[in-house]
Amino acid sequence: MLTVTKSALVVEDDPTIRMVLRTNLENDGCRVMEAETGEAALVQLQDEMPDIVLVDLRLPGIHGLDLVRSLRARSEVPIIIVTANTDSHDVVAGLEAGADDYVTKPFVTKELMARIRRQLRRPVSSASDEAVLRCGPLELRADTCEVFRDGVALPVSRIEFDVLQALMSAQGRVLSRDYLLRTVWGYSNAGDGRVVDNLIYRLRGKIESDPSRPDLLLTIRGFGYRMKA
Repeated sequence: MLTVTKSALVVEDDPTIRMVLRTNLENDGCRVMEAETGEAALVQLQDEMPDIVLVDLRLPGIHGLDLVRSLRARSEVPIIIVTANTDSHDVVAGLEAGADDYVTKPFVTKELMARIRRQLRRPVSSASDEAVLRCGPLELRADTCEVFRDGVALPVSRIEFDVLQALMSAQGRVLSRDYLLRTVWGYSNAGDGRVVDNLIYRLRGKIESDPSRPDLLLTIRGFGYRMKA
């Protein structure tokens, strides 16, 4: 159960699926907004940015991918794609557009809610956490959930913060995609590594001086990722 009231926007044209999502989100302590189309969602977003957005790709009018791109251009809000389309191209396109995760219909409600809770969770430091983590010009402050490069604050989403904190805490050790999917995204089983790869791509665009030639967040082919020690 969420301890702090959060808000969620469900963008879905199927009223039955909207009802299922609304019921489960409200049972978990969320305040829910609904939109049947991308256009209606954009109107609602003019007045309020929710804490998380669930988007169906196949929407009437504005395509779900265009809605995801528009959202990501204006906010770091967590975005989960909920779609019946399992085509690999559409999944990758959604992640590249800026979505943080995806689930396919018919979905397992318990698993979806676990993913939503993970996206909504703002990292909270514990006694074992280092208050400040550093890697070259990067500084991550666990107590305030902020990331700086050369003293300048970087706009990172919740999930980006979690991934960066996991990698920096590993102190140069390699973390596999499966490990990150389990510990950061909350997957119970092995999941789609493309979710990790696309987030790493976005993260490099924020923390690297030249994302095409990363110097801080390194790929270890066949194993995973690590931060430069």
